[in-house]
Amino acid sequence: MNNSMEGFAASVALESRSCEQLGLPWLLADIGGTNARFGWVHTPGQGVEYIQTLPVADHAEPADAAEHYLSLLQQALGKGFARPRRAAWAVATAIQGDSVAMTNSTWRFSRRHLQQTLAVEQLLVLNDFEALALSLPKLSARQYRPWAASPSAQGVVAVVGPGTGLGVGAAVQTAHGWAALPGEGGHATLAPMDNLESELLYVVRREYPHVSAERLLSGIGLPVLHGALAQVLGHVGSPLSAEQVVERGVSRVDNLCHTTLHTFCALLGGFCGNVALTYGARGGLYVGGGIVPRLGELFFASRFRERFEAKGRFQAYLQDIPTALITDTLAALTGAAFALEQLAPAAVTPSPATCAAAHSTINPDPPG
Repeated sequence: MNNSMEGFAASVALESRSCEQLGLPWLLADIGGTNARFGWVHTPGQGVEYIQTLPVADHAEPADAAEHYLSLLQQALGKGFARPRRAAWAVATAIQGDSVAMTNSTWRFSRRHLQQTLAVEQLLVLNDFEALALSLPKLSARQYRPWAASPSAQGVVAVVGPGTGLGVGAAVQTAHGWAALPGEGGHATLAPMDNLESELLYVVRREYPHVSAERLLSGIGLPVLHGALAQVLGHVGSPLSAEQVVERGVSRVDNLCHTTLHTFCALLGGFCGNVALTYGARGGLYVGGGIVPRLGELFFASRFRERFEAKGRFQAYLQDIPTALITDTLAALTGAAFALEQLAPAAVTPSPATCAAAHSTINPDPPG
C-alpha cells in the first residue's frame, strides 16, 4: 500500500467534535461517467485519505465498486478498519427521488437500497457539481491556478467543469454556512459569439437539433466539435477521440486539433461568462473537470478570458470577477465531506481551527 502524501486538499474543517458526534468513519465517492473515486475520513480534523480511482466499466453497479474499495481499504488498515457509518456520494446526474440514473454511464441505483447495502446510518447523495461547488470555499492556493487575481471565498462562487459531460454549480455564503446551488446548466443551449461559431453550430444542428453546451464542451463533445470544425474549414480526416484531439492539439502535431482546442476554450469562456452573470458569482468562477487541466499553457494562452468578459454593457461587471483553473481533480471529495460536516451535530465547545488536509492513496492513480 502506498500511503504517501499526494497533493493537497482543502481542509475538511471538522470542529472539535468526537467521532461519535460526527458519525465517523465516512465513505466518500465522486462518481462520473468514466471513473468512480472513493475516499475515507476516519479521524476528526483529518482530510480525505485513502483515495482510490476505479473505472466505472469494471463494475456492474456502484455498490459493487464501493465494496471493492472497502475490501482494499480493509486490507490496508487491517485491525484499524471499521465499516463506514455515514456516506456522501457525488454523482454526475440530476438528483430527484429515490432512483438515480447516471447521465453518461449505465449505472443506476436506488438510494434506499444502496444505504441498506452499505449498512450506513446516513447516505447523502448529491450532484457532483453540488459537491464541487461546496469545495470552492475550502480550496487552498495550491489547488487552483488563477488567471490573474485569485477568487475570494465569499458571496457567491461558481464552477463549470468539462469532463465526460459538462457540469455547472455554485455555492452561496449564508448566515448558517455555505449552501450549494445544484443544476443542470451544462444542458443549456450553447450560443455562438462570432461567424465561425455560427457556422459550427449550423453544422452540428444537422445531427443534433438542440446543441447544448455539453454537446461541444465536454469529453463527449470534443470529437463533435473537431468534426464540425473540419467540415467548416474544409479539412478531410478521420474521426478522433477526445483524448486524441487533446494530445495532438497540445503537442501541435495536428493543426486542426490545435484549432479545435482554441475554439473549445473560446466557447467555454463565453459560456462561463453566462454562468457568472446568471449566478452573480462575484466571488469567482472556477473551471474544473478533467479536460482543461490537460491543456496546460494552451488554456492560459487562449481567448477564454477575453470571451468570458465579452458581454457588451456588462463587460466591466465581468472584468471584476476572477477566474481560476482547479488543478486538484479530487476536490469534489472534499466538498462531499464538507456536506456531511455541515449536517453533523455541533460541538459543545466548537473550535474554529481548521487543519490542512492531504490526499493519501491506497494505490497511486493517474488522473482521469
